[in-house]
Amino acid sequence: MDDTTIHPPITARAQLLAEAGYFAPDSDEAVPSPCISVCRMSADQSHCEGCFRTVAEIRAWAGADSAERLGIWHQLAQRAGIAFPPTATPQPAQP
Repeated sequence: MDDTTIHPPITARAQLLAEAGYFAPDSDEAVPSPCISVCRMSADQSHCEGCFRTVAEIRAWAGADSAERLGIWHQLAQRAGIAFPPTATPQPAQP
């Protein structure tokens, strides 16, 4: 099993967005797409191997509101086997 199976690239994207505050309950920013430009369907055609969204979720994304987008993120995280929302990594204190 390679490292991308244990920690898919979507994990890094989710972590980066969490650290930027996009998944915070009080955020007024648009929820960013999970796309990581690895656009190919799994062998069984159930989801994208890059972002873990289904075809229906990919199609729905553009018209989805923030709550729906967060729901899609939650579903893809379950498929990817990652925690959602990821906990932001504490930043070191600035001197």
